[in-house]
Amino acid sequence: MASKIQHWVSSIMIPKEILKKIRQIQIRTRHMVNDVFAGQYHSVFKGQGMEFEEVREYVPGDDIRSIDWNVTARMGHPYVKKFMEERELTVMLVVDISASNTFGSSSQLKKDLSAEIAAILAFSAIQNNDRVGLILFSDVVECYLPPKKGLSHVLRVIREVLYFKPENQKTDVQPALDFLNHIATRKAVTFLISDFIFDAPFDKPLTVTAKRHDLTGIVIGDKREHAWPKAGIVDWEDAETGKRYLVDTSDADIRHALTTYQSQQRTRLLKTLGRCGADTIEVYAGEPYEKDFINFFKMRERRR
Repeated sequence: MASKIQHWVSSIMIPKEILKKIRQIQIRTRHMVNDVFAGQYHSVFKGQGMEFEEVREYVPGDDIRSIDWNVTARMGHPYVKKFMEERELTVMLVVDISASNTFGSSSQLKKDLSAEIAAILAFSAIQNNDRVGLILFSDVVECYLPPKKGLSHVLRVIREVLYFKPENQKTDVQPALDFLNHIATRKAVTFLISDFIFDAPFDKPLTVTAKRHDLTGIVIGDKREHAWPKAGIVDWEDAETGKRYLVDTSDADIRHALTTYQSQQRTRLLKTLGRCGADTIEVYAGEPYEKDFINFFKMRERRR
């Protein structure tokens, strides 16, 4: 893999600092892609659709539910319908790159975790011979890479998630989902990767997208957003609006109010995603997330 990355880099003259970051992500995610996710991804996402292939005579062991009764009546003995699984999937990564994702209380920012998750999903997809597409959004669609196969395309996907500079700072998911529904005419396995800090209502676009595609919301968070430290007076700046706030975190009542608010927001978000028909995975910057994905795959497998 490293030699392939180097060949791709030399062909487009990618800066060394970006190459280093991509290699770090590739090394960190290799175990999860090759050993943990590969088989489960294939099992969960294979056969999103079935195409009719032919009718053939029934043989012992065939599922009786596949018997074609019309042909059976005509021919005088049992025939079954044979279906071919649609092997090639389209995986769409819809990634929030608004300013709120530049927050991080550990060595990892939320936007870096988004890139790592996107890398895992993209590498898993190409191992399954699926196509991967990318939509980056703020309150507008900032970047679109049409679905393609291959390592060089996936590496470009990772580069864009890491280093694309958005025009806008604020967040609105509706333009991104409307764009997805316009360009993706067939059902796509869609991962919406975001911290889900939206001002505008997003129930309707989520519901429409979940009906047309296999939608999973990957909620990117930071533990400090749910457990505020006792750090005295803190000067906070809203990354998306530029507004500044002085908050006395030494006040227990204020810390409790902040924690309660975040807890209520999280509960509301998870209920909204579920009500709209989307699956959910929660991950936190600087925290292990392997078990969260394994639990997600097991849930999907049970549901199949």
